[in-house]
Amino acid sequence: MTMGKQRRALRLLAAAAVVGAMIGSAGPVLAAEDGGGGGAVVRTDAGPVRGIVSSDHRTFQGIPFAAPPVGELRWQPPRPPQPWTEPRDATVPGNRCAQSPGGGPPSTTEDCLYLNVTTPTTQPHGRLRPVMLWVHGGGNSYGSANDFDTHRMAVGGDVVVITTNYRLGVFGFFGHENLADSGDFGLEDQQAALRWAQRNAAAFGGDPGNVTLFGESGGAFDVCAQLTSPLSAGLFQRVIIESGTCSSNWPRNGVVYGLPASAAFVDVDRVRDNGAALARAHGCAGATAVDCLRRVPAADLANDPLAAGLTPVAYGSVALPERPDRALADGRFHRVPILSGNTRDEGRLTAAFSPQPFTEDRYRGLLADAFGDRAQEVAARYPSSAFGSPGLAWGAVLTDRVWACAHMADDRQLAARTATYAYEFADRHAPTGYFTFPSDIPAGAFHSSELAYLFDVAGFTAVLTPQQQLLANQLIGYWTRFAATGDPNGPGLPAWSPIRDSRVQSLAPGDGGIHQVNSGVEHDCRFWSTLD
Repeated sequence: MTMGKQRRALRLLAAAAVVGAMIGSAGPVLAAEDGGGGGAVVRTDAGPVRGIVSSDHRTFQGIPFAAPPVGELRWQPPRPPQPWTEPRDATVPGNRCAQSPGGGPPSTTEDCLYLNVTTPTTQPHGRLRPVMLWVHGGGNSYGSANDFDTHRMAVGGDVVVITTNYRLGVFGFFGHENLADSGDFGLEDQQAALRWAQRNAAAFGGDPGNVTLFGESGGAFDVCAQLTSPLSAGLFQRVIIESGTCSSNWPRNGVVYGLPASAAFVDVDRVRDNGAALARAHGCAGATAVDCLRRVPAADLANDPLAAGLTPVAYGSVALPERPDRALADGRFHRVPILSGNTRDEGRLTAAFSPQPFTEDRYRGLLADAFGDRAQEVAARYPSSAFGSPGLAWGAVLTDRVWACAHMADDRQLAARTATYAYEFADRHAPTGYFTFPSDIPAGAFHSSELAYLFDVAGFTAVLTPQQQLLANQLIGYWTRFAATGDPNGPGLPAWSPIRDSRVQSLAPGDGGIHQVNSGVEHDCRFWSTLD
């Protein structure tokens, strides 16, 4: 597989792939500083910002939450931003973090530690609003906070929503034996954004003592990491995990065609070995290797083949001392309510971005690459005749093996110690946006398909039917009610019970579309437990 094709395939894990203006609304309306009410100027701890006020929501974009990590600050923990005195223009997005082409527009800008805030325009009703901080997906290699317009969630759920950038790829998850804080600078950026929320949420009408951390795909892996990181203690009170778990791992071709078997979390020594190889490729060695690499232009690092691909998170680091799945198993995680789930047909996106046409021979070859001498067992359990096509059978294998059963395993660990609500997004007619699916691999409820129901995603045209729009409103109701109370149940919403056995809340449109299903049976998790 060529590097260009591989990078195009990597877009399947980008939560949003095309940059665009975050909010399409009226021009800025100037107002006096108002301490969290409806004005366009809000004073943060670093200085005032001037945003945009529309009829029902306010947006503030490109707010620096840390100093630009450039020059000597490359591969350093985030530092405070430089204060300012005059109102800063917060009507346009901040820079995308440096990233190669493949998951959206490329960027070679390291000056990117900015976040966006969206609030309702109405005054809070005698209380501060819940705060929700979104960590975007993209395999920790692609994407941007600016790809998500969160006004529907802010207004519909009466919450303050923050979307944050964090360093990506080699800039956020680099390690080297000469670098004490190896591996997880992107995680530390997210923690800096959470601390910013604690200091500044009240100025926007948000409650700094009621913060929900939520993310999808690569962002969900990061949320899992934060759930077990000692450095994030006290920074959030609830967690939502969408399509990515603490125990996520995959076989060859399991998330992107052409990539080897791996996991969301790898030992920091492996990350340091990769860093040493990158240093050698750029002529940097010895005690000064890291200083030497800091002088390499960002464009050269962002586009280096050694830095391409999904970026794992390192454990054994300062930010993440322990492998998250082991921490969960032993109960070493922050005791906060959890809402966790996946989509019904996660793996179809991977199947659709595999070489086409997707023949029976290709299916058998992928099974052999993924499962070795146990491939025949999987083929017997997942015959293409039972799923309608070889591509759909491969999609079902990946949905169950990579996503659904890992979620079920983690949810059971979590539920033993804290309130845990599990879901499966199951609208098999969800809008596909910019993704093109082959005729023999219909999209179904593909990986990331729930995002268009929660947000307006840049570059993703989502035309919802009336029943789908109702489902979108219900999802926003569940998510924001959970943020407010730690329980997704609320007036007008179908009842949702905490997870028991393998029963989760299936989320689909239409009468009876929201109901309980046995996810462990639906995804054959007993079988997969015998293969791992």
